[in-house]
Amino acid sequence: MGVSRGPGRPGKFGPETRERAVRLVLENAGRFRNETEALKHVCGQFGMHKETLRRWVREARVQLGEAEPVMDWKDHKIAELEKDKAELEQTIEILKAATSFFARACDPHQQPSASS
Repeated sequence: MGVSRGPGRPGKFGPETRERAVRLVLENAGRFRNETEALKHVCGQFGMHKETLRRWVREARVQLGEAEPVMDWKDHKIAELEKDKAELEQTIEILKAATSFFARACDPHQQPSASS
């Protein structure tokens, strides 16, 4: 059974190998019918899984500005929760202001204003 590697955990391949493999795919993609063929070729040279290299190439393209980051369901959920949090914070501020206003207006010890 394979061990899942999270962010920050060392992998089987070092950063130099990763950079070289990604560079080979990006620089030689035109020599192949499509990117999948290029990935297969480079994976065969390095002995790595195609999906690992595909993810690395995707990340490199995002860093180069050639592709938009892909949000997974967790990213979508976090964005949704952050939006909800901002709306709730705004609601709380409105309720605080309203509470303060009505507390002053209903205070029997408050001096009536001269304009009343």
